Amino acid sequence: MPNLDLAFTTIIAVASFAYLLGSIPFGLVIVKIMGLGNLREIGSGNIGATNVLRTGNKLAAFLTVVFDGGKGLVAVLLAGCFFGETAAQIAGLCAFLGHLYPVWLRFKGGKGVAVFLGILLAINFWAGLATCLTWLATAIIVRISSASALVCSLLAPAWLYLLDAKSGVLMATVLALFIWIKHSENIKRIIKGVEPKIGKN
Repeated sequence: MPNLDLAFTTIIAVASFAYLLGSIPFGLVIVKIMGLGNLREIGSGNIGATNVLRTGNKLAAFLTVVFDGGKGLVAVLLAGCFFGETAAQIAGLCAFLGHLYPVWLRFKGGKGVAVFLGILLAINFWAGLATCLTWLATAIIVRISSASALVCSLLAPAWLYLLDAKSGVLMATVLALFIWIKHSENIKRIIKGVEPKIGKN
């Protein structure tokens, strides 16, 4: 667990910057720039890469993953570089919340998986890579994006612990809890056996 040894003004500044960065809806922006329609009217209406893929444009989905993941990565790296580990974790949390609850979209954002992965890569590259590979392996086996997100987020704290990044375990656990909550409807569909496969509507 990090020490809360930062000045209050620094905490506010870091949290505000990270939240605003995290709240940028890159999925919406990319789909609009590429002329693929209104993402809110496609599929689930979610702003994440899985729904962007439902436009049929794999490049748009890939770019969404990269930019959404980049929000978390950049927020953590910048805060850590200038203010230390505690600030980095605050930035990670706030960038994640910005993506889930962006003020620009009436607090109706994405489910945070790509941002989560970017945060982990910034906190500990090897733990982040292991979590990414967990997502990929699960996706290859079950072909369900939401199931991959649930499994990788569940195992992420364990990867951090095993790879000597114990200070990030608590934050990763909190973020994983948010991911599971945001995937509540997906969990119900998985149980019923009706959750769409990757690349399907």
